Amino acid sequence: MRRIVSYIVIALVLASCGSKEQSVESVIGTQDLQQIRTKKDQLSEKQQGLAAQIKLLNDEIAKLDTSKKVPLITTFTAEESVFTHYLDLQGNVKTKKNVLVYPEMPGQLVRIYVKEGQRVAKGQALAKIDDGGLGQQLAQVEAQVSLAKTTYDRQKRLWDQKIGSEIQYLQTKTNYEALTRSANQIKQQLGKSVIKAPFTGIVDDVIKEQGTVVAPGQGSEVFRVVNLSNMYIETDVPESYISSVKKGKEVQVEFPILGKTVTSQVRQAGNFINPANRTFKVEVGVSNKDRSIKPNLTAKLRINDYSNPKSILIPQSIISENAKGQQYVYVVKDVKNNLGKAQQVIITTGKTQGDIIEVLSGLEVGAQIVQEGARSVKDDQEVKILKIAKES
Repeated sequence: MRRIVSYIVIALVLASCGSKEQSVESVIGTQDLQQIRTKKDQLSEKQQGLAAQIKLLNDEIAKLDTSKKVPLITTFTAEESVFTHYLDLQGNVKTKKNVLVYPEMPGQLVRIYVKEGQRVAKGQALAKIDDGGLGQQLAQVEAQVSLAKTTYDRQKRLWDQKIGSEIQYLQTKTNYEALTRSANQIKQQLGKSVIKAPFTGIVDDVIKEQGTVVAPGQGSEVFRVVNLSNMYIETDVPESYISSVKKGKEVQVEFPILGKTVTSQVRQAGNFINPANRTFKVEVGVSNKDRSIKPNLTAKLRINDYSNPKSILIPQSIISENAKGQQYVYVVKDVKNNLGKAQQVIITTGKTQGDIIEVLSGLEVGAQIVQEGARSVKDDQEVKILKIAKES
């Protein structure tokens, strides 16, 4: 009997040793490819079984747990607001009253009446050129005109009294008129010896010195006269904006160097498209009462090319895109006790300005749009609203 019990104990020990599962390390230590593959298949089967059991447990927890967690979000209310879009460009300051003054007759500069920086009025004398004896010639002709006028007046009185011949009267009249025209011509020529300001402005540069011999033509400029009261900015606008950038459009002008910003309007929009760069010229008038704005100064322009008084604006950062290329956002519906359901809404967008974009269709005024958390929610998912704000 004792021998039989011993046999039974030995059999049980052997059975327990045979049923003991080998560890991964021991299987790898055998360097037997077949055993290693068998061990891997066994572990994979266990993993799949565990995953299925965990899923069943999670589903049951979701049914029974009344304090389940839902995504936390914030929303804002869609409202109608004014949307103003600006086209950002760069331009240069110019003035149509920035000219070089040339002499109209040759001669020596005998006198310069003004200095650089001096303000002058239109028609004011800037310099005098030697007239080459025209003044003396004029004096002689004017003396002849005076004598001819006296002769003509006396002959006319006689002719009015029917005394003398008609030919004498006509000869004195013709002589007087001819000498008068000759004197006027010399006066006009003599007037060219005085260089005058073409408009009211400032003498920006005195180019020639007194005593210099000058003559009409290129290279003989004597002064530069500038008027800074009526400035404008010229810029090139792409042809795609030809229907939206027109005369009268509002423009915000910034001068970075001066730290100055002014509001103006488009005063002229060009009618010619430059074939080289497909742009057209635009002029923007600029008031310059303090004369701080100078020609050729760089300016940044923001031209109002589009406005919509009733638009819905949202941040670009909350917009997503599906596989079809459609843009969408999430709105929250059936809100109760700060809980609601997220619903995906396909939208059509328009122009952008910074991080703000205009929504043309898909949203209604009053809709609660998901802002923070918009990337983490799903369609028809229950969400909890932390804060509701109005979009400014």
